[in-house]
Formats: sequence, structure tokens, C-alpha cells
Amino acid sequence: MSRLPLLTIENAPDAAKAGLQTAQINNGFLPNLVRLLANAPAALETYQTVSAINARSGLNLAEREVVQITAAVTHGCGFCVAGHTAIAYKKAGLSEAVAEALRDGRKVLDDRLNAVADFTRAVIRSRGAVSDAEVKAFRAAGFTDANALEVVLGVSLATLCNFANNLGQPPLNDELRPYAWTNASAAAAE
Repeated sequence: MSRLPLLTIENAPDAAKAGLQTAQINNGFLPNLVRLLANAPAALETYQTVSAINARSGLNLAEREVVQITAAVTHGCGFCVAGHTAIAYKKAGLSEAVAEALRDGRKVLDDRLNAVADFTRAVIRSRGAVSDAEVKAFRAAGFTDANALEVVLGVSLATLCNFANNLGQPPLNDELRPYAWTNASAAAAE
């Protein structure tokens, strides 16, 4: 059960209704993350605006999904791991082996995607104060300084979603259940 209300188009504040309608149309269902964010229309607007900006970044969809899955795993957000695994399979063309490795925090067989995952973890771990060696390794994989900032952009988006989900604890939508993820290390620490 969700700790915070999961609003609908009918009972959401007026300022959130259009955002909920857009999410319903874009997804074919109303993700519980969006229903949760509707409690604070500014948070929902931020999520949708930053998502649209992130989609225009120089990172391709697969690379952006690596950022999102890696951040969600790092932040222990099962909802976002599931949601971005679905996108990784259905839209980004990532294989099951790549997605499962990312979900487990392991290396993948693609050096470029590894560089994105490693840099994402470094940004989160250091709160952006990555080492010169980490920046150099990211650049050596063919990424630009703009891409480094776009990873920060992706982490900012992920942080909003991951933390909102961790706070609200919404259940997975039925559409995301096939991609469910359990944070084994977090469960072991409880």
C-alpha cells in the first residue's frame, strides 16, 4: 500500500490534471509514480519537464536508460528499476543480459555503456565531485564534456523519481510487474 495517496485524473488538484492526462496517453496507463507526484503539482511538472529536456540530450536512449537504471539501483528504488527496465527492453533495445547486469550492478559487455554506468555511480557517490581520472575515463569512452553534464541531468531526474518513490512507496503497476526488482542488499541490511 502506498504511503502517500495515488491520485487520479478525477481527484487530483487542477494543476496536476493535464500532466496526468498526458501520462495516461503517453503510457497507455497511469504510472503510480505520476499519480504520487500529482500530490505536488510542481513536482509532477518538474518530472515531466525535466524528462522532456533529458530526452533531447546528446546521450542516446540506451545510454539515458543506463543512467536511469544505474541511479535507481544505487538509490534502491525498485519502482524505477522496473519502469526503466521496461523502457530498456521495449524502446531502447537493450538486451536482457545488459539490463540484468545493470540491475545487479555488474559490468556489461559494452565498454561505452559501462562508461555511462561507472560515471553515473561516480556522480552519485561523489555528489558530482568526480575525480579527474573518472572524467578522463568517461571521455576515453568517446563521451564529451556535454555528455558528462547530461549524466548529471539524468541523475537529477532519477533522484526526483527515486526519492519520491522511496518516500511514497507506491506499488508497481500491473504493467510493470514483469520487470519487478528486489534490492537484495537493502533487504539484507534491514
